[in-house]
Amino acid sequence: MDLFEFRSIDGQNFLEFVIRFIFNFLIIYILAKKIYFRFRRKSNILFALFLLNIIVFFVCYLLQSVQLSIGFAFGIFAIFSILRYRTTSVPIKEMTYIFIAITIAIINSLTILNTGYLLMLFTNVVIVVFVYIFEKKFIRNEAFKIVVYDKIELTKQEYQSELIQDLKERTGLEINRVEITRIDFIRNIARIKIYYNASYDEGDAEFFIDDDDDDD
Repeated sequence: MDLFEFRSIDGQNFLEFVIRFIFNFLIIYILAKKIYFRFRRKSNILFALFLLNIIVFFVCYLLQSVQLSIGFAFGIFAIFSILRYRTTSVPIKEMTYIFIAITIAIINSLTILNTGYLLMLFTNVVIVVFVYIFEKKFIRNEAFKIVVYDKIELTKQEYQSELIQDLKERTGLEINRVEITRIDFIRNIARIKIYYNASYDEGDAEFFIDDDDDDD
Protein backbone atom coordinates (compact mmCIF):
# COMPACT_ATOMS: atom_id res chain seq x y z
CA MET A 1 0.00 0.00 0.00
CA ASP A 2 1.46 3.35 -1.06
CA LEU A 3 0.42 6.67 0.44
CA PHE A 4 1.81 9.98 -0.90
CA GLU A 5 4.54 8.00 -2.69
CA PHE A 6 5.73 6.43 0.56
CA ARG A 7 5.34 2.75 1.37
CA SER A 8 2.99 2.85 4.34
CA ILE A 9 2.94 -0.88 5.11
CA ASP A 10 5.67 -3.42 4.60
CA GLY A 11 4.21 -6.67 5.83
CA GLN A 12 7.47 -8.59 6.03
CA ASN A 13 9.39 -5.88 7.90
CA PHE A 14 6.47 -5.17 10.21
CA LEU A 15 6.13 -8.88 11.06
CA GLU A 16 9.85 -9.05 11.81
CA PHE A 17 9.53 -5.98 14.05
CA VAL A 18 6.62 -7.50 15.97
CA ILE A 19 8.42 -10.83 16.45
CA ARG A 20 11.57 -9.09 17.68
CA PHE A 21 9.61 -6.83 20.02
CA ILE A 22 7.60 -9.69 21.56
CA PHE A 23 10.75 -11.73 22.03
CA ASN A 24 12.60 -8.77 23.54
CA PHE A 25 9.72 -8.00 25.91
CA LEU A 26 9.56 -11.64 27.02
CA ILE A 27 13.27 -11.62 27.84
CA ILE A 28 13.18 -8.32 29.73
CA TYR A 29 10.08 -9.51 31.61
CA ILE A 30 11.91 -12.62 32.79
CA LEU A 31 15.03 -10.64 33.68
CA ALA A 32 13.29 -7.71 35.40
CA LYS A 33 10.16 -9.20 36.93
CA LYS A 34 11.07 -12.82 37.59
CA ILE A 35 14.73 -12.37 38.55
CA TYR A 36 15.47 -8.78 39.57
CA PHE A 37 12.22 -8.01 41.39
CA ARG A 38 12.26 -11.38 43.12
CA PHE A 39 15.60 -10.64 44.77
CA ARG A 40 15.74 -6.83 44.92
CA ARG A 41 12.13 -5.61 45.30
CA LYS A 42 12.74 -2.07 44.03
CA SER A 43 9.76 -1.00 41.93
CA ASN A 44 11.40 2.20 40.68
CA ILE A 45 14.32 0.24 39.21
CA LEU A 46 11.88 -2.32 37.79
CA PHE A 47 10.09 0.54 36.02
CA ALA A 48 13.41 1.83 34.65
CA LEU A 49 14.47 -1.60 33.39
CA PHE A 50 11.28 -2.08 31.38
CA LEU A 51 11.15 1.43 29.92
CA LEU A 52 14.86 1.73 29.10
CA ASN A 53 14.84 -1.64 27.37
CA ILE A 54 11.76 -0.83 25.29
CA ILE A 55 12.93 2.68 24.34
CA VAL A 56 16.43 1.52 23.35
CA PHE A 57 14.89 -1.31 21.34
CA PHE A 58 12.69 1.14 19.40
CA VAL A 59 15.53 3.59 18.80
CA CYS A 60 17.99 0.97 17.58
CA TYR A 61 15.52 -0.89 15.38
CA LEU A 62 14.01 2.19 13.75
CA LEU A 63 17.43 3.68 13.02
CA GLN A 64 18.61 0.60 11.16
CA SER A 65 17.45 2.28 7.97
CA VAL A 66 20.14 4.94 8.39
CA GLN A 67 22.88 2.36 8.92
CA LEU A 68 23.08 2.63 12.68
CA SER A 69 26.63 1.80 13.68
CA ILE A 70 27.65 -0.33 16.62
CA GLY A 71 29.59 2.65 17.98
CA PHE A 72 26.43 4.74 18.03
CA ALA A 73 24.45 1.94 19.65
CA PHE A 74 26.93 1.55 22.48
CA GLY A 75 27.13 5.32 22.74
CA ILE A 76 23.77 5.00 24.46
CA PHE A 77 25.65 3.47 27.39
CA ALA A 78 27.81 6.58 27.59
CA ILE A 79 24.72 8.78 27.78
CA PHE A 80 23.33 6.92 30.76
CA SER A 81 26.74 6.74 32.43
CA ILE A 82 27.01 10.54 32.16
CA LEU A 83 23.50 11.09 33.50
CA ARG A 84 24.19 8.55 36.26
CA TYR A 85 20.72 9.17 37.65
CA ARG A 86 21.91 12.23 39.56
CA THR A 87 18.64 12.58 41.46
CA THR A 88 19.40 9.47 43.49
CA SER A 89 22.24 7.15 44.39
CA VAL A 90 22.00 4.04 42.23
CA PRO A 91 23.84 0.99 43.63
CA ILE A 92 26.30 -0.76 41.35
CA LYS A 93 24.10 -3.86 41.16
CA GLU A 94 21.16 -1.81 39.87
CA MET A 95 23.44 -0.13 37.32
CA THR A 96 24.52 -3.59 36.16
CA TYR A 97 20.91 -4.63 35.64
CA ILE A 98 20.31 -1.44 33.66
CA PHE A 99 23.37 -2.17 31.53
CA ILE A 100 22.07 -5.70 30.86
CA ALA A 101 18.59 -4.39 29.96
CA ILE A 102 20.09 -1.99 27.40
CA THR A 103 22.39 -4.69 26.03
CA ILE A 104 19.46 -7.05 25.50
CA ALA A 105 17.55 -4.34 23.63
CA ILE A 106 20.52 -3.69 21.32
CA ILE A 107 21.07 -7.39 20.64
CA ASN A 108 17.42 -8.06 19.88
CA SER A 109 17.01 -5.03 17.65
CA LEU A 110 20.26 -5.17 15.66
CA THR A 111 20.97 -8.89 15.24
CA ILE A 112 21.45 -9.57 11.53
CA LEU A 113 18.93 -12.05 10.22
CA ASN A 114 21.62 -13.86 8.22
CA THR A 115 22.88 -15.29 11.49
CA GLY A 116 19.38 -16.52 12.25
CA TYR A 117 17.07 -16.19 15.21
CA LEU A 118 18.72 -19.18 16.87
CA LEU A 119 21.85 -17.18 17.73
CA MET A 120 19.75 -14.33 19.11
CA LEU A 121 17.76 -16.78 21.20
CA PHE A 122 20.91 -18.48 22.47
CA THR A 123 22.52 -15.16 23.47
CA ASN A 124 19.47 -13.99 25.40
CA VAL A 125 19.02 -17.31 27.18
CA VAL A 126 22.68 -17.38 28.21
CA ILE A 127 22.44 -13.86 29.67
CA VAL A 128 19.26 -14.62 31.62
CA VAL A 129 20.52 -17.97 32.90
CA PHE A 130 23.83 -16.57 34.10
CA VAL A 131 22.14 -13.63 35.83
CA TYR A 132 19.85 -16.04 37.66
CA ILE A 133 22.69 -18.39 38.61
CA PHE A 134 24.87 -15.62 40.01
CA GLU A 135 21.93 -13.98 41.78
CA LYS A 136 20.58 -17.19 43.28
CA LYS A 137 23.53 -19.51 43.79
CA PHE A 138 26.89 -17.76 43.75
CA ILE A 139 26.44 -14.23 45.07
CA ARG A 140 25.03 -14.02 48.58
CA ASN A 141 22.86 -10.97 49.08
CA GLU A 142 24.14 -9.91 52.49
CA ALA A 143 22.78 -6.90 54.34
CA PHE A 144 23.61 -5.47 57.74
CA LYS A 145 22.04 -3.60 60.61
CA ILE A 146 23.53 -1.87 63.61
CA VAL A 147 21.93 -2.66 66.95
CA VAL A 148 22.46 -1.58 70.53
CA TYR A 149 22.88 -4.68 72.68
CA ASP A 150 22.45 -4.90 76.44
CA LYS A 151 24.22 -8.17 77.30
CA ILE A 152 27.84 -7.11 77.06
CA GLU A 153 29.00 -10.25 78.85
CA LEU A 154 28.24 -12.14 75.63
CA THR A 155 30.52 -9.87 73.60
CA LYS A 156 33.57 -11.86 74.70
CA GLN A 157 35.16 -13.96 71.98
CA GLU A 158 34.42 -17.27 73.71
CA TYR A 159 30.69 -16.47 73.82
CA GLN A 160 30.30 -15.48 70.17
CA SER A 161 28.07 -18.44 69.30
CA GLU A 162 25.78 -17.58 72.23
CA LEU A 163 25.77 -13.95 71.14
CA ILE A 164 24.74 -14.82 67.57
CA GLN A 165 22.04 -17.19 68.81
CA ASP A 166 20.60 -14.55 71.14
CA LEU A 167 20.58 -11.97 68.35
CA LYS A 168 18.86 -14.45 66.02
CA GLU A 169 16.10 -15.00 68.57
CA ARG A 170 15.63 -11.29 69.21
CA THR A 171 15.77 -10.04 65.62
CA GLY A 172 14.38 -13.06 63.75
CA LEU A 173 17.19 -12.71 61.20
CA GLU A 174 19.44 -15.47 59.89
CA ILE A 175 22.70 -13.90 61.06
CA ASN A 176 25.97 -14.97 59.44
CA ARG A 177 28.46 -12.99 61.50
CA VAL A 178 28.71 -10.07 63.88
CA GLU A 179 31.13 -7.22 64.36
CA ILE A 180 31.35 -5.44 67.71
CA THR A 181 32.03 -1.78 66.96
CA ARG A 182 31.77 -0.30 70.46
CA ILE A 183 31.35 -1.33 74.10
CA ASP A 184 30.10 1.15 76.70
CA PHE A 185 30.85 -0.26 80.17
CA ILE A 186 29.31 2.74 81.90
CA ARG A 187 25.85 2.20 80.41
CA ASN A 188 26.39 -1.55 80.04
CA ILE A 189 25.60 -1.65 76.32
CA ALA A 190 27.43 -2.60 73.14
CA ARG A 191 26.97 -1.47 69.57
CA ILE A 192 27.06 -4.43 67.19
CA LYS A 193 26.91 -4.67 63.41
CA ILE A 194 25.06 -7.83 62.40
CA TYR A 195 25.35 -9.33 58.90
CA TYR A 196 22.54 -11.50 57.59
CA ASN A 197 21.18 -13.00 54.38
CA ALA A 198 18.54 -10.76 52.85
CA SER A 199 15.95 -11.84 50.29
CA TYR A 200 16.41 -8.47 48.63
CA ASP A 201 18.59 -5.40 49.01
CA GLU A 202 17.43 -3.33 51.94
CA GLY A 203 19.65 -0.41 51.10
CA ASP A 204 21.59 1.39 53.79
CA ALA A 205 21.91 0.13 57.33
CA GLU A 206 19.01 0.62 59.68
CA PHE A 207 19.86 1.81 63.18
CA PHE A 208 18.09 0.52 66.25
CA ILE A 209 19.59 2.89 68.80
CA ASP A 210 18.14 3.91 72.12
CA ASP A 211 17.11 7.52 72.59
CA ASP A 212 19.64 7.99 75.36
CA ASP A 213 22.41 7.09 72.93
CA ASP A 214 22.04 10.40 71.10
CA ASP A 215 24.16 12.25 73.65
CA ASP A 216 27.39 10.48 72.57
